Amino acid sequence: MSLAPQLLAILVCPKCKGQLEYREPSATLVCQHCRLAYPVRDDIPVMLIDEASPL
Repeated sequence: MSLAPQLLAILVCPKCKGQLEYREPSATLVCQHCRLAYPVRDDIPVMLIDEASPL
């Protein structure tokens, strides 16, 4: 299931406040600037820097 466009429009990277890209196959939100991927679990974005994985 995909995230709502309204939610994607307001979410930013918690580290740099940059724009995020949603990657549906891996269920992650990716910050290209920080090179971090934030997981989406049960359709809920986990926006914790400690939970992000490096690209």
